[in-house]
Amino acid sequence: MGKLFGTDGIRGVANNYPMTSEIAMAVGRAIAHVLQSGLIQKNRLSLPVGLKPLEGGGGVRRASVVIGKDTRLSGYMLEQALASGICSMGADVTFIGPVPTPGVAFITQSMRADAGIMISASHNPYQDNGIKIFSADGYKLPDEIENEIERMVLSKELDNIRPTADLIGKAKRIDDVLGRYLVFLKSLFPKDKDLLGYRVALDCANGAAYKVAPLVFEELGADVIRRAVSPNGLNINDNCGALYPEQVAATTREYRADIGIALDGDGDRCILSDENGEIVDGDQIIGLCALQMKAEGKLERSTVVTTPMSNLGLEHTLAKHGIKMVRAKVGDRYVVDMMRKENFTLGGEQSGHIVFLEQSTTGDGIVAGLKVLEAMRRTGKTLSELKKEIVLYPQVRQDVRIQKREPLESLANVQEKIKVAEKALGDQGRVFVRLSGTEPLARVMLEGLDRNLIDFHALEIAKAIREKLG
Repeated sequence: MGKLFGTDGIRGVANNYPMTSEIAMAVGRAIAHVLQSGLIQKNRLSLPVGLKPLEGGGGVRRASVVIGKDTRLSGYMLEQALASGICSMGADVTFIGPVPTPGVAFITQSMRADAGIMISASHNPYQDNGIKIFSADGYKLPDEIENEIERMVLSKELDNIRPTADLIGKAKRIDDVLGRYLVFLKSLFPKDKDLLGYRVALDCANGAAYKVAPLVFEELGADVIRRAVSPNGLNINDNCGALYPEQVAATTREYRADIGIALDGDGDRCILSDENGEIVDGDQIIGLCALQMKAEGKLERSTVVTTPMSNLGLEHTLAKHGIKMVRAKVGDRYVVDMMRKENFTLGGEQSGHIVFLEQSTTGDGIVAGLKVLEAMRRTGKTLSELKKEIVLYPQVRQDVRIQKREPLESLANVQEKIKVAEKALGDQGRVFVRLSGTEPLARVMLEGLDRNLIDFHALEIAKAIREKLG
């Protein structure tokens, strides 16, 4: 069997390896075992599987795991398999149903659970699914713990650990999760402000945020135009949401909305449209929020964290305002890791994962939308006026579907094409090429002042990759 964890948890075609019921059950067993062994919860005593000491000593309590999901058909299958595995190792499960990924992180903390699991393949089509794991503090697991879970699953070392009788875990379902999350989200908007007078075009991608997102903006006073809020298990991310922001842009123009907000399938990222129907990507959201936070004295050390995918123009624009931009590895978890280590307050990705670390432990598309609306309300400016301050360079991306996975560094022809492109662009552009951690794709990104030049070299690099790996 191959490697399980990628850039953002486990992901693949549902009912094919690694997203099978069997693997999900084994992952559940491993998570429960890791909890009681102290790899996630520190300084725990050695106890029967699934049981942990009560704080302050005296007696034991079961480990507890929260399980949420998006709206994919395969979510039913996988949540039951995960729960079966967790309960079979003596830990308890709480099902919370369809809720955004950041909602799972929040509820894990709120309920003082020991771990949270989100079943979602994020922006992928409905036939895919995935497993994301959060520790008790609401942050995604570090690589070393994921590696330990993977090792346990693949080695099958837990096969003979079988609690019996009253040591077997139990499962329950709670129904008020969205209410708790809704109250939390509304609390992030200034209490002396509201959204009265704003019209919001909202595209929920027929995904996990289809219930809670409209209510947040409506209860704050906005007139909400709802789009893609009728999931059927098959239509998640289908020509809607953050992958297709032109759809919410068209709705914004049609209804003369002040802003369009497009979430992805699990609600952890967003792409916006201004009032003219022009798309506002993650880099622009980060930039305008950074300027607003600095003006309010809330941008810790005048620094934001992005990834190599973020636009060079963003870096240069922020620098003009005295804001430093540092780059973490691709993946919002790595952005968050750097933010936590260096005590930064704002970070994110061009794809729309925006992290406000003082409010959330992971990317949250609803929070990002609220922050932009807050900036609009505070300044009295339209979104088109705010985004004008963020000047981006032309950027082109090529996604190359691959049949085999080999290190790009080992492909001489590909490396030669990259060097030629870098020489042609000089210090007026960038080349970034990588293998996707979540899909069978090679991602080619070039940016520079000359659009024709970057188009040409992007095609050349993509062609070289396709010849070797396609």
